[in-house]
Amino acid sequence: MRHQRAGVHLSRTSAHRRALFSNLVAALFYSERIRTTDAKAKETRRLAERTITWARRVGDVLGKKPDKRSEDESARVVHAVRMARRVVRDRGAVTKLFDELAPRYLGRHGGYTRIVKLGQRPGDAAPMSLLELIPDEGAPAPKAAPEAKGEKAAPGKEPAKGKGGAKAEAKGGEAKAAKGAAKPAKAAKPAKKIEK
Repeated sequence: MRHQRAGVHLSRTSAHRRALFSNLVAALFYSERIRTTDAKAKETRRLAERTITWARRVGDVLGKKPDKRSEDESARVVHAVRMARRVVRDRGAVTKLFDELAPRYLGRHGGYTRIVKLGQRPGDAAPMSLLELIPDEGAPAPKAAPEAKGEKAAPGKEPAKGKGGAKAEAKGGEAKAAKGAAKPAKAAKPAKKIEK
């Protein structure tokens, strides 16, 4: 029985696993959205949330200039950075974490990421997921803006026809034309996806 054995093996050595998850968390911090398998996404989320929490806990101190911090506050920041570097080996990703991501999540206690199931990968049918950082509560969601543009254009005009829209209407298949019209309203995903 695997009592008190957190984490997944993924048929890799421990060094390979640590490197894999370090790279996945760094990629998540850089691009804020990555595409990977379900098992890797769930484990990456666990490590990323823990790392963001280390940065968020010193968020009040990060607002001060380094020369204005007390000795105790500087020690807290150094400790938090070192704890984050245990998981994420990339200096640039840790810098972004403490400069941009930690202030974003000051008011949030956990739940910094979201996993969206994407279906199966062609080739080996591995279940794929999109792991992304939750956007700032004050900023509008990036997916909401393109849909709003599509909705504003739809009431004033007839819906655009999909593939073979004229043929579908000629045959009386208005349901098929409506399905085709709904597809172009969805916006393409703007963020870069990294598959590992």
